[in-house]
Amino acid sequence: MDLQLKDKTALVTGASRGIGLAVVEQLAAEGARVVAVARTSTPELRATGAYVISADLVAADGPEQVVAAALAEVGELDLLVNNVGGGDGEAAGGFLQTDDETWRQLFEVNCFATVRTTRAALPSLLRQGGAIVNVSSNAARTPSSGPMPYTTAKAALTAFGKAMAEEFGPQGVRINTVSPGPVRTGLLTDPERYGGQLARALGVPHEALLAGLPQQAGMLTGRLIEPAEVAALIVQLCSPLTASIIGADYLIDAGAVKTA
Repeated sequence: MDLQLKDKTALVTGASRGIGLAVVEQLAAEGARVVAVARTSTPELRATGAYVISADLVAADGPEQVVAAALAEVGELDLLVNNVGGGDGEAAGGFLQTDDETWRQLFEVNCFATVRTTRAALPSLLRQGGAIVNVSSNAARTPSSGPMPYTTAKAALTAFGKAMAEEFGPQGVRINTVSPGPVRTGLLTDPERYGGQLARALGVPHEALLAGLPQQAGMLTGRLIEPAEVAALIVQLCSPLTASIIGADYLIDAGAVKTA
């Protein structure tokens, strides 16, 4: 299927690996011109042919500088994929063990970075009648399924997408949210990141944790989600073929969330 994205211009954040990298690859395959933002450029990201900007979007002026560089490189923006996020391994303890700085850090990366990037990109997207896709998490709907600051920040991000759609949908910009469940990325598979930290906290081998996670999470497929699966949904929501999808929050979690 032709998604009608050829020669569209896209800005993708959190692009160096995982879901973000898969989004860049799939947008490029559809013929879009992609500006990819990551704190660190990687050979895999450079191989996509995207224009890579190394930046920290948590810095207060980072999003504005990134958008200015993107506009200078590709002109007006048609698409924005706010994929930057993470850090859920930083809040391993419970509520009383989590200080203000941890709350602040997790809201900065999982909510405020997207707010600031969207604010900077929105004038161009309004001129183009563009589309925004925010990457949240199914944990926004099941806040006890992860560290409280992380799930609360993701819930705020999901609400942000809904509110933005109400304000800017009538002005021609479509805003939607994609909420994945456990995805096979370094966050889970790297022994030094959240998956490995959780395994050590529970006193189980890392491999055993990964093997049992789908069942523990109630995933009906019995396996972790692949980044390319999430990216395929995101790219479809970028397409003009989905012009009437506005303000939606799409779960892609293999049935883990059981509520309607």
